[in-house]
Parts: sequence; structure tokens; C-alpha cells
Amino acid sequence: MRARIVAAWMIGASCVLGACRSEKAQEAASTRGRTSALQMAPDFTLPDLNGRQIRLSDFRGKLVIVDFWATWCPPCEFEIPVLNALYDSHKDRDVVILGVSVDTEGPEAVRSYAEKRQVRYQILMGNESLAREFGAPGFPSLIVVGPDGAIRSMHVGLVEEPELLKVLADANAGKAG
Repeated sequence: MRARIVAAWMIGASCVLGACRSEKAQEAASTRGRTSALQMAPDFTLPDLNGRQIRLSDFRGKLVIVDFWATWCPPCEFEIPVLNALYDSHKDRDVVILGVSVDTEGPEAVRSYAEKRQVRYQILMGNESLAREFGAPGFPSLIVVGPDGAIRSMHVGLVEEPELLKVLADANAGKAG
């Protein structure tokens, strides 16, 4: 019964969120997960939940997953276990996961949300304009940045673990995915 309620809620939320996106954003989302030409990821410096400044370019040489998300985004919540599993299996390799919150309530609200959901990867405080610089049309938007700093792929919406593992393998092989 709970699974049906969750599924119905996800479908409804997807319809609402899809309807709220602009025509341009919907067109971009229709090319889900794919960037045709490699472009350099915009560099940023953002505070983590403890106020420490984190710079994207400091991770050059590693594969970086930048996940733009928000506490008010139901699909973002469903993606947390997938990213936690990926973090657990890749934390000792050259893979970094940065969850960039676009919330406006501040770090305490985001920290409470992340602790309640047992987020294990690093959370940064960002904003929607930064997400748009990366080309993110909605949330969650997961951007894979290669060791060279180039965007390897973008995925809009919930990403399942098998798809994410394939994207990582392609990115490590130097393919745009």
C-alpha cells in the first residue's frame, strides 16, 4: 500500500514539476543525460554546511558528481540512497560527490534535512543561478565532471544506480555520456 502511495505521489509530483518548467527547460530535459560536446564546468567556490569553502577546481584529477537538489524536491529525496550507495562504493577511489543544495532557508535547514536522511556525501550551499550556469533545467540535475574539468554528462530527474554506474564507467573511459 505504501509503495502505491509513493508511486502515485512521484507521478503527480513529476507532472507538476514538468508543467512548471519553461519550454526551453523541457526541450533541454528531453535530451536527458546527454551533452553532445564537452564543455568546461563552471568553477565555483561554495560553503559546505560547516562554512568551509569548497572549490570545484580543487578536485581536478578526480571524477566529480555535482548533484543540484533541494529539500522541497521529492525526486531529489529518492535519489539520496542512490548517491549514498555510490559514495560508499567509490569513496576510496578518485570519485567525489558534491550535493549542491539550491535551498534558500540556509545551512541549518539543509543540515537538518540531510541528517534526517543520513546523507553521507558532502553538501554545499549553492543557488539556482549556479545550477543554470551548468545548464540544469530542473531538479535533481546530476552533472558528471571529468578529471579534466569537462562536463561529461548531465542527467535531469531521478537517476537509478545501474545508469549512474554506466555513466561513471563512460566518464572514466573519457567518453561524453
